Amino acid sequence: MPAQTDSAEPADEGNTVLDARDISRALTRISHEILERNKGADDLLLLGLHTRGVPLARRIAERITSVEGAEVAVGSLDVTMYRDDLRSNPTRGPQKTVVPASGVDNKTVVLVDDVLYSGRTIRAALDALNDLGRPAAVRLAVLVDRGHRELPIRADHVGKNLPSSRAERVSVRLAEIDGHDEVRIS
Repeated sequence: MPAQTDSAEPADEGNTVLDARDISRALTRISHEILERNKGADDLLLLGLHTRGVPLARRIAERITSVEGAEVAVGSLDVTMYRDDLRSNPTRGPQKTVVPASGVDNKTVVLVDDVLYSGRTIRAALDALNDLGRPAAVRLAVLVDRGHRELPIRADHVGKNLPSSRAERVSVRLAEIDGHDEVRIS
């Protein structure tokens, strides 16, 4: 059985690989990379994947706004019903997908998630996004890339590459959900 990549459970044993300051620096770097690649904030839409991708997208948007002085559209995307493992691995109940009124058509959409592992969540996100419209471009920003891809998916913006074994567990905790920021591996 694959190791979990996202957890709301209490802190487990293991090593902290990113603390609150590390996460803040990584998100600032990702924000600047997004701006550079997009040549500004025009027609930019950040879609956070539930659960922890949503607050990460909001934090990135705040950083972009502070640099550019312009609001960046932020939404949330639920991929639960697009997953290919619903029968074998029941997940949480569906969350709400929220897309700004301007929609996704002709926007540069940056999908934001906490951990990139097999690539299956991102494949599901691409399917869900396809049902919402036709973006000009789709990019991926993740806080942690732990490897072990099962699909040909690569992140455009990565906070930390964290080589890990399949037996290890990467747990991301964010203040908005868990009361504090950290990434642990156990």
